[in-house]
Amino acid sequence: MARTWARAGGLLLGALLMAVPASAQVVQSFQVGVGAFFPRGFDTRADGDTLVADLTDQNPLAFEISDFKSAQWFGEWDVAFGDHVEAGANVGFQTRRVPSLYRDLVDESGLDIEQDLKLRVVPVTAVVRFLPLGRIGSVQPYVGGGVGVLNYRYSEDGQFVDPSDNSIFTDRFTTTGNAPVGLLLGGVRLPIGGDIYGMGVEYRYQWATGDTGGLDNGFLGDKIDLSGGQLNFSFLVRF
Repeated sequence: MARTWARAGGLLLGALLMAVPASAQVVQSFQVGVGAFFPRGFDTRADGDTLVADLTDQNPLAFEISDFKSAQWFGEWDVAFGDHVEAGANVGFQTRRVPSLYRDLVDESGLDIEQDLKLRVVPVTAVVRFLPLGRIGSVQPYVGGGVGVLNYRYSEDGQFVDPSDNSIFTDRFTTTGNAPVGLLLGGVRLPIGGDIYGMGVEYRYQWATGDTGGLDNGFLGDKIDLSGGQLNFSFLVRF
C-alpha cells in the first residue's frame, strides 16, 4: 500500500510541477513547527503488524496502540511558483517509549514481567500544495499530497517469556529501516502583519509499512505499521 501511494504521489508531484508556467514568480519560504502523530488503530493496521501480534499472542502484552501517539518536530523549505502552487521538502522527528507488561503472567515472586516498546521515526518528505485562493489574503487554505521515506527504529527491551518452557529471560530486540511513504494533506495559513510571516495549521495522513525481520529478529510480527494522521502547527517566514 505504501509503495502504491508513493508512486501515485510521485506522479502527482511531477504533473503539478510540469503544469507551472516557466515565467511564474518564484518565492521561497521556511517553516518550523510542532505537531502530534496519531497511529492507525488496531482494526486497520497492516497484516503482520508486530504491535497487533504482541496484543493477540497466546501470552499477550498489555498496552494500547493509542499509547504510540507522539509529538513531532519538523522543518520545511518551500518554493512557491506563482500564487497557487507550492513545492516543499520536509524533515521531522518523533519518538515514543511505551511501557508494557504481560497481561496474564507474572514472575515467580508475583511481580509483573515488564518491557519498554520504543518507536522512533524520522520522516523525509516532498510535498506539493495547491492554494485555490492564492498566497495573498487573510486566509490561505490549501490541499496537497506528497511522497517520501520514513527512517524508523523500533525496539522491545526488557523481560520476555519463552513459550516453549515459560522461562523468563532479559533481552533487547531492535529493527531499523527505511519505508516509502505516501501522504495527503490539507490546511490553512494566516499571514502575520503582512506577507513575510505567517502561521499555519495542517493535517496530514500517511501510509507506510516497515519490515521488522519477524521471528528471526525476535519480533512476533514481520511488519511495523507506520501509518497514521498528523496535526501540525507551524511558523513561516518568506524570503
